[in-house]
Amino acid sequence: MASHAALASSRIPATTKLPSKATHALPTQCSTKNASMKENERYENTPLLWSGLYQDFTGKSLHPTKKKTKAAIAAIFFSLFACALVFLGWFRSSIFSDISLDKAVSNGINFINKQEFLLECTSEKVTQTCPTNYPTSHNPNTDPDPSSNLTCPSYFRWIHEDLRQWKETGITRDMIERARRTADFRLVIIKGKAYVEKYKQSIQTRDMFSLWGILQLLRLYPGRLPDLEIMFDCNDRPVVRARDFQGPNADPPPLFRYCSDGSSLDIVFPDWSFWGWAETNIRPWSNVLKDIEEGNNKSKWKDREPFAYWRGNPNVSPIRKDLMTCNVSDKYDWNARLYVQDWSKETKEQFKESNLKDQCTHRYKIYIEGWAWSVSEKYILACDAMTLTVRPRYHDFFSRAMVPQQHYWPIRDNSKCTSLKFAVEWGNSHMEKAQAIGEAGSKFTQEELKMGYVYDYMFHLLNEYAKLLKFKPEIPEGVVEKCSETVACPTDGNWRKFMEESMVKSPSDQLPCSMPEPYDPPALRDFFNTKVKLTEQVEAWENEYWQKQKQNENHDEKQ
Repeated sequence: MASHAALASSRIPATTKLPSKATHALPTQCSTKNASMKENERYENTPLLWSGLYQDFTGKSLHPTKKKTKAAIAAIFFSLFACALVFLGWFRSSIFSDISLDKAVSNGINFINKQEFLLECTSEKVTQTCPTNYPTSHNPNTDPDPSSNLTCPSYFRWIHEDLRQWKETGITRDMIERARRTADFRLVIIKGKAYVEKYKQSIQTRDMFSLWGILQLLRLYPGRLPDLEIMFDCNDRPVVRARDFQGPNADPPPLFRYCSDGSSLDIVFPDWSFWGWAETNIRPWSNVLKDIEEGNNKSKWKDREPFAYWRGNPNVSPIRKDLMTCNVSDKYDWNARLYVQDWSKETKEQFKESNLKDQCTHRYKIYIEGWAWSVSEKYILACDAMTLTVRPRYHDFFSRAMVPQQHYWPIRDNSKCTSLKFAVEWGNSHMEKAQAIGEAGSKFTQEELKMGYVYDYMFHLLNEYAKLLKFKPEIPEGVVEKCSETVACPTDGNWRKFMEESMVKSPSDQLPCSMPEPYDPPALRDFFNTKVKLTEQVEAWENEYWQKQKQNENHDEKQ
């Protein structure tokens, strides 16, 4: 399950105090502008007229007597050198003073703009409003860096598949309204501004961080999304069953959520934890990626513990409880080291034992679903360990593009212990191959799942969805505009901290990546068949392994 029962009732306090200005001291736009003006003045007043260069530095004519020719020449070269230093000093300070390499290209998002737009929170006694100074149109760099990857990752192709059900009929107002039955909120975007009609309280603050992510998308590409209207369900399991909508007159409700499965039509969208999971102290994805990468570098892969590691809450589903029977005991060792995550205890002890970067100490890590899919998947993949994926039922927006034996190792769901035992034995006997699989999964998260692509996925999904609408979106009666300030300013603690960490401070200087073409039916069928064959190959190796083990046991008994 994506959340934990112990924290299901966690909420932001109804009355929260804004941190003092000293606590969140941030550079102002004015100070940046004044510094820039001083730099420009210094450059404009630099004496660069060649005819007066020598005289400006020496107070003498540029035409010396023969007696002083050597001194004059030396003075000229000195002057030229000094002038070059002045120019280079200005160039560096004026061009790079506000831009570091990390800032210019951060998590796959290009932020070359010098001006940043920070939170503008009003006092507690004044109703928070949305600022009017943020750019309303997206004007990207007309000459983007040719080395940048302008083609979206392959998992973007699934956008076409997720919306295929409405390709012929389009999406009507009636379809939207029927999705309200289970939705947590309605989101309307008109002229680049967001409006939200909330229907119920989501689990923890999933709805708040999902909305926050969409608001950051609007800041990244201001004015680029068309008008649209969606219904969003923040619960775990899909509810739009394909079998209920068959035939020529089928008109399923379009409902956005975090995961779906092969028998459902729910539209998958990046989950809230990409912007932080405040209740469990998990920082925004871009920060976590850096933390995990730091953890990966603490030890070489071959020096890690040669076992399969898992830490989580087993009480959310029967399959996780069954997994715990594979733990090491006095009688059996299935090569698994499994730990129960007590979130209530972790909360009281300030999450000392749940730092994700400290959980990359084993060669193998287990991914297993809970009540539905689990947000833990991306954190596990990022660890450089060979991910042992217990056969999943659900998918999120990126996992369908992953291939067994390339990004992960498949584990049977009906014989977990024996399957885990073999996987670890195989990996320890084929360490280079096992390490390569682990690093491929990690590379996938670092390169194809960085926040720039997460935003681009959201953009293309919403853009393609908007093309299907057969009605004009309207602002719900009595609903006011939502923006970063109205969401973040009333909060404190981890909620405020994570929002500030994940906030988009200026529009991107580049366009979204280019959408790949949809799968044609034969190519999609071949892709599915390839994944099945690779999984079956692993299972055949596993069967052979256990047959040999049994033969060896029988041989030993006879002796």
